[in-house]
Amino acid sequence: MPNIVLFSGSSHHDLSQKVADRLGLDLGKVITKKFSNQETCVEIGESVRGEDVYIIQSGCGEINDNLMELLIMINACKIASSSRVTAVIPCFPYARQDKKDKSRAPISAKLVANMLSVAGADHIITMDLHASQIQGFFDIAVDNLYAEPAVLQWIRENIPEWKNCIIVSPDAGGAKRVTSIADRLNVEFALIHKERKKANEVDRMVLVGDVKDRVAILVDDMADTCGTICHAADKLISAGAIKVYAILTHGIFSGPAISRINNAPFEAVVVTNTIPQEEKMKQCPKIQVIDISMILAEAIRRTHNGESVSYLFSHVPL
Repeated sequence: MPNIVLFSGSSHHDLSQKVADRLGLDLGKVITKKFSNQETCVEIGESVRGEDVYIIQSGCGEINDNLMELLIMINACKIASSSRVTAVIPCFPYARQDKKDKSRAPISAKLVANMLSVAGADHIITMDLHASQIQGFFDIAVDNLYAEPAVLQWIRENIPEWKNCIIVSPDAGGAKRVTSIADRLNVEFALIHKERKKANEVDRMVLVGDVKDRVAILVDDMADTCGTICHAADKLISAGAIKVYAILTHGIFSGPAISRINNAPFEAVVVTNTIPQEEKMKQCPKIQVIDISMILAEAIRRTHNGESVSYLFSHVPL
């Protein structure tokens, strides 16, 4: 593929390498370091003049450092005369701060969108945005890919009794995602209504739907401290579910998440590799990973060649 350069930020080098291998490319030379006062310094080690540049950087780990590094890399490529710069952000940072849910709350997702545009990004590729209206915060093209086809494939291949399963959303916000998966598997779905007293803390849960003698599959876009999904798993077991699986796109797993999962009644907690999971998998044998590098690679290839990306919304590239 001529005229295409792929750079990796420091947040998730493993995923970038998989994408590069899939496309048959080498990752571009880039050196990122920090000065002693913690300022980020980026040196692009090859010419990008007239090239179609893709920078892969996920919003995880040291989120603020990684976001700043991405902005600097975009700007460095832009002022080095690249023809187009695309930021590939598998897990979009600050995506949960997308509305004013109380007075004087910031809409930080909009701020991040503005920063990416001002830095010089011409196009954004991301995956399973926390709220799809975040695409409207940008004045540039955004492709929001879905992990759903890979999730469906995993369910069919790894859960023998999937025809007797019920797909469950741990909150009302995920209802649309859950109904879509349930329709494509031709199974039923259920909802859990939760009430929060404050952020990251769930007060009470009500299950809507019948899970008795079924395999319950909890589906959500992200799990951070895992309070919600562990509460939900207990609720499903007490309502008569035989087994409980959790499938999440972004496994952030911060704070007490790992110990909560280890103590919860899950058969498996399945996440994609939008965020590096090697360390977490060592601490928790229940965590399994779906590789989504081929979806990102195919999106990059199609974008570069000016082809439609909508095929990826319903198919996993072979």
